[in-house]
Amino acid sequence: MLKYNRTNVYDFNFHLVFVTKYRKNIFTNEQARSVMKDILYTIANNNNTEIEYIEVMPDHVHMMLSFSPKQTPSSIVKSFKGTSAREWFKQFPETKEQLWGGHLWSHSYFMSTLGNVSKEVVA
Repeated sequence: MLKYNRTNVYDFNFHLVFVTKYRKNIFTNEQARSVMKDILYTIANNNNTEIEYIEVMPDHVHMMLSFSPKQTPSSIVKSFKGTSAREWFKQFPETKEQLWGGHLWSHSYFMSTLGNVSKEVVA
């Protein structure tokens, strides 16, 4: 689906996965997963990013997302990981004690373009 901005038209679709530090199970119940989803949707809205699909697992997050070609993939990931960790620890400060060094997310992430594969197949 084409998206239109004032100066460009695009159809960028990405699969993004990032994991908790040392794959620690943090999002172990539906309430925790729901809170993290809400945080990520808020970040997306603030950064003109569309989340097509999201799944929060106990130790990682999967997202299919789309954003303007004016934004870089690394800046999008930085926004999601940094902001979500700060917001999470505001609401659940006790989880910081479960994590090595108090970091929610691992430094690494996986991101790929979807190309011509349908979004339904990736989901």
